[in-house]
Amino acid sequence: MKKLPKIALGTWSWGAGANGGDAVFGNSLSDDQMKSVFDTAIQAGLNLWDTAAVYGMGSSENALGKLIHGYPREDLILSTKFTPNIADEQAAHPVSAMLEESLKRLGVNNIDIYWIHSPKDVEKWTPGLIPLLQTGKVKSVGVSNHNLEQIKRANEILGAAGYSVSAAQNHYSLLYRSSEDAGILDYCKENGITFFAYMVLEQGALSGRYNPENPMPEGSKRAETYNKVLPQLQALTDAMKAIGEKKGGSVAQVAIAWAISKGTLPIIGATKNYHVSDAAKAIEITLNQDEIELLEQLSREAGVNTRGAWEKSMD
Repeated sequence: MKKLPKIALGTWSWGAGANGGDAVFGNSLSDDQMKSVFDTAIQAGLNLWDTAAVYGMGSSENALGKLIHGYPREDLILSTKFTPNIADEQAAHPVSAMLEESLKRLGVNNIDIYWIHSPKDVEKWTPGLIPLLQTGKVKSVGVSNHNLEQIKRANEILGAAGYSVSAAQNHYSLLYRSSEDAGILDYCKENGITFFAYMVLEQGALSGRYNPENPMPEGSKRAETYNKVLPQLQALTDAMKAIGEKKGGSVAQVAIAWAISKGTLPIIGATKNYHVSDAAKAIEITLNQDEIELLEQLSREAGVNTRGAWEKSMD
């Protein structure tokens, strides 16, 4: 696998329509917006892009595919996913079939990290990764939304063919640490598996941009989910703001720095240029143990459970 940066940029919100980020965030991005974000990221040294066939049912991959050709392929790290829920089970090889469609949309010959997007059937779908590794169309593989037992089983299946799980990707933030509590972070560290943390900013609830007096704009799914708990998050975000001010950073950068301090690789949704600059600057922020413990204590006291409807318990 290529050397990974400390942060990945997510393009779920670049997809529109079915399973697209526009339903959650309440708006779609223009081609010019996406190009500006992409170019800004590359200039900041952030070259790891995460997408999936299911994001906007291909529209996220299409959008990313239009942009990557302005840069040498070897300078980019591309991550996309096989989603069992939308697999063509009539195809001779459903995992390969979905990959081929992703390759066409992205306009590339190979993928750096290819994921099984859900643990719908580990025994059925994991073996489909092996021929993709053998042909070189996929350089490394990961599993997303899997619990510890499922990650171990996927590793066993791949191990029998001489391969292994290189990455795991789960929801992980100050407000949702189920993967840590279940021992997944420890297992990944012990086995050389990179843990990708998504929803580190909880769709903006941990960005410092919103509070009870300034809630998320109505009409989006994230407003429905988070506005009602913003009062419970005030003590946490106030502490994040204070820590950030001492270190010359923002609330969002503290949230990202916390995830990095836990040994994870955060995936940050990138819809605006400042999302990219926040992410790049967060890499430079180091939290001490007292600060980490304070934030984690306040997150527990907030008593907010942000597990998504698509997620199973990691226990």
